[in-house]
Amino acid sequence: MQTFFQYNWMVRKEWYQWCEELSNEELLRSRTGGVGSILQTLFHIVDVEWSWIRRLQGKEDFEESFDDYMSLNQVRRLDAMFRAEVVSFVNDWDVSMETKVFYCALADGKIATGTWGEVIRHIIAHEIHHIGQLSIWAKEIGKKPVSANLIGRGLASDSSSALLNRKTKM
Repeated sequence: MQTFFQYNWMVRKEWYQWCEELSNEELLRSRTGGVGSILQTLFHIVDVEWSWIRRLQGKEDFEESFDDYMSLNQVRRLDAMFRAEVVSFVNDWDVSMETKVFYCALADGKIATGTWGEVIRHIIAHEIHHIGQLSIWAKEIGKKPVSANLIGRGLASDSSSALLNRKTKM
C-alpha cells in the first residue's frame, strides 16, 4: 500500500514539472471529462487524498475552494501543506487498520461505510484514475504525458529487491 502512495506522489511531482511548460491559461482551460481543467484536477487529487485521510483519523474535513488555488505554485503549496499529515498516516499504517470499520457522513448528506482498507485503496485508485485523464488531455494538446509505469521507479522494497536479486542469481 505504501508503495502505491509513493508511486502516486512521484507521478504527481512529475505532472507538476510537466505543467511548468504550460501557461496558466492552458492549465485552467476547461476540458471534457474530469473535474474541469488540468490544474483543477491536480487540486482535486490533493484535496481528496487529504480529506479521506482526515476522515479516517476522525478529524474535521474542511473543504478547500479551488478559487483560492488557481496557479500551479498555489496547488503545489497546498500539496506540501497537506503532505506531512498524509505521509505520517501512510507510514504508520499497519495490518490491524485494514478491517477497521469506517463510517462517515459526507457533505452531500450521503453516508460512507466500509473498512479503512477500502478507503485507502479508493484514495490510491482515485489518483490513478485522474492521472489517466491528465494523460489523455496531454495528448489532446500534442504533448507527451508523464509515464504511468511503476516499473523502474525504484519503489521495490528491500525485501522484494533481495528476493529478486536472489532469483536472478540462480
